[in-house]
Amino acid sequence: MSSQQATEAVPEPSAPTAAFVVSNLLVCSMLWGSSLVLIKLSGNQNPFVLAAMRGLIGGTTLAVWFATRGRSVLPQRHEWRVWVILGTLNGWLPNVLLAYALTRLPTATAGMIQASSPLLVAVLSHLLFADERLSSRRFLGVATGFVGMAILIGPAALPDSGMDEVGVLIMLAVAFSYAAANIYVRTVRGTDPGRMALGQQICSGAGAMVLALTLAGPSAFAPVLPNALPLLALGALATALPMLLFMHLIRRTGPTRASMVGYLTPVWTTIMAVLFLGESIGLREILGGAVVLTGVALVSFSGRLKAIR
Repeated sequence: MSSQQATEAVPEPSAPTAAFVVSNLLVCSMLWGSSLVLIKLSGNQNPFVLAAMRGLIGGTTLAVWFATRGRSVLPQRHEWRVWVILGTLNGWLPNVLLAYALTRLPTATAGMIQASSPLLVAVLSHLLFADERLSSRRFLGVATGFVGMAILIGPAALPDSGMDEVGVLIMLAVAFSYAAANIYVRTVRGTDPGRMALGQQICSGAGAMVLALTLAGPSAFAPVLPNALPLLALGALATALPMLLFMHLIRRTGPTRASMVGYLTPVWTTIMAVLFLGESIGLREILGGAVVLTGVALVSFSGRLKAIR
């Protein structure tokens, strides 16, 4: 391995174009939106087992991609900390919690609650980063996205709705974990976004595998082979690919705009839940989706992106 490969110097990201922002938001949200449906289609998997398979398949996919490009898949000394932190905050921890929450909540509802992550990111970014302050227009966009999310959840958000409270709290923990990871990526310097995605999935899969073997035992992996196809799709298409794109999105646009993918994801989740799981969708879902998209547009194309051609 050459010294150039070892250091893998990362150039400063150029200013994003409108096409870059829109295409990445749409593709990432669609792929991540499919993940909740694929989890449901993966059978009765133990949450730790499902998180382990998701991480290992995702990590293997990215490792193959790196190897075909002649790049090292081994961590450099300065990368270990980044890999472990992201593997936890954006990997095995939310994956385990999400898998468990989906045993207590409908797919679309879980997706809507997860959409609170961008709101957390926007508030935290406003407090931590001078260049991520919420202008009046961006604040309006965040608020609009939150309103759209509330419309999508609808009556299920009311305390007396009968919604599983444990499932709701777990999904809020998932949203916070993703938000914390998003903020952390903003602080990382000199690390290639693709390598962050690779390391995250490797550490996510390894951590979840240790927990699965320790807490559930080898017998818990019995349902894996009969459900190999949705698990492969979950790890490769709904985890590895969108994570690779998302790391680049954060580096190019900042955590607040990148987190807008969380507002779009439940729209795709709802559509796929209707198509593949038989869940219902009505005027409320359509209206909520339109409001969410309006909020995304307000936040994504304000401030630094106002000069985009």
